[in-house]
Amino acid sequence: MDLLRWTIVFLILALCAAVLGFGGISADFAYIGKILFFIFLVLLVISLIFGRGRPRF
Repeated sequence: MDLLRWTIVFLILALCAAVLGFGGISADFAYIGKILFFIFLVLLVISLIFGRGRPRF
């Protein structure tokens, strides 16, 4: 869940920078947030696939 939290932080920073008029920094923050979000999705799918074979006690 930590990766998702960082994604949200970078997207909020991108929105704040866009409101203040810093277009270049805003685009960079949005790009980093997008990359982190896709990494989170890949890790979520991998954990769902490999987590099904393990019995829960």
